[in-house]
Amino acid sequence: MKLSEIADLIGGRIAGDPEVDINGVSGIKDAQTGHITFVSDKRNLQYIFNSKASAVITKEEIKGSPASQLIVDNPYLAFAKTLEIFYKKPFKPIGISKESVIGSNMNFGADVSIFPMVCICDNVSIGNRAAIFPHVYIGDNVSIGDDSIIHPNVTIREDVKIGKKVIIHSGTVVGSDGFGYVQDKKRHYKIPQVGGVIIEDDVEIGANVTIDRATTGNTVIGSGTKIDNLVQIAHSVKIGKNCLIVAHVAIAGSTELGDGVVLAGQVGVRDHVKIGNGVMVGAQSGIGHDIPDGQAYSGSPAIPHKSWLRAQSIYTKLPEYIKRLQELERKLKNYKLTTEDTE
Repeated sequence: MKLSEIADLIGGRIAGDPEVDINGVSGIKDAQTGHITFVSDKRNLQYIFNSKASAVITKEEIKGSPASQLIVDNPYLAFAKTLEIFYKKPFKPIGISKESVIGSNMNFGADVSIFPMVCICDNVSIGNRAAIFPHVYIGDNVSIGDDSIIHPNVTIREDVKIGKKVIIHSGTVVGSDGFGYVQDKKRHYKIPQVGGVIIEDDVEIGANVTIDRATTGNTVIGSGTKIDNLVQIAHSVKIGKNCLIVAHVAIAGSTELGDGVVLAGQVGVRDHVKIGNGVMVGAQSGIGHDIPDGQAYSGSPAIPHKSWLRAQSIYTKLPEYIKRLQELERKLKNYKLTTEDTE
């Protein structure tokens, strides 16, 4: 494509040659002649002048750049859209494979793709243009919305509702039993998990994620939320809209997250906690209490992020402080001995 054609599709202003040929998209360090790349912050400006890229997406014009420039408000977003232009395959439905197992009382939308070795149980509804890849299991009374993609080896248990434009990656299990037991004479009596799971629109769920069904009612994942690989979401959890849940997070039962919450890698959240809108939690933190709206927390147990930074600064200096304290103790002891001798 010409750079001008890309600009027509994603917007932006061109500085340089609008007719330069673009045949690929790469990161700034890997770009070759004919590629378009991007710069999102000033730290990477140094690489532009040694790059072989034919064009660069940038927020501000770079004086002296050897590459033509596409100037946009959000370079990272423009880069993502350019990747879609070059690499996203057009949708081509394959229909329903005869090598899949289909239950009774089904409702299929138009242009679906049901690949071989899929098992779909009874009373299932699958929306328009949905794609179900091989070795997916879909239990009774499941609904999957338009344009959703279920990748290979996903298990969707009974009574799960999945919205539109949802992507679920391989190995994920949605609707397994919650971890609920009651003590009975030193034995663990299983509490039946009879609820369901609701995945709202435009949610993406990574590989090998587990989302448990509610004990009663529903576990809910709000629209626009993105969940990384290897995340555990327990029974009856309610996650708000547009949240980011990073890898290795574990959220215990009946916890509620507001909208726009960010949980960094390996965060653990105890049960029955409420985390407010817009909260950000640093990596490896342990959340054991409610957090109000708009706060940033870190550490285990988690404390306000600024306090955690001060604590970390002190922690790194503890060996020095101990050494100084021991020196003061030694001097004090010598002073006392000297005083006793003079008396």
